Amino acid sequence: MLTHSFERGVLVLTLDDDPPSGPRDVLPHYISDLIHAHRPAPVVVVLGAAATTAVISAVLHAHRMCSQLDVLMSVATPSAPARRAFEAQAVPGGPRLVVHARSDIAVDAAFAAVT
Repeated sequence: MLTHSFERGVLVLTLDDDPPSGPRDVLPHYISDLIHAHRPAPVVVVLGAAATTAVISAVLHAHRMCSQLDVLMSVATPSAPARRAFEAQAVPGGPRLVVHARSDIAVDAAFAAVT
């Protein structure tokens, strides 16, 4: 389930569970629509403990889109394997995807980066 909120001018997208089965491109479109609607606000994607390959792929897609829109994006997840997967799969030579272990730190850093 994808939910969103606004904290201190930062769009926070929270994915609590693995997306429901169905077309794989639904999650990237939901994320894309929210980012477009709230740009130029920075974005923090908060993931639960388990981030599947489909979720990681959707978030990396969103990161590429944010890079093209010049929107700051970061990820927060308590899962060390997910953090390593994001760092390993980020596009080399592109904007670095910042991955945090805690969502409050991610939101604080995104707020500080744009103020």
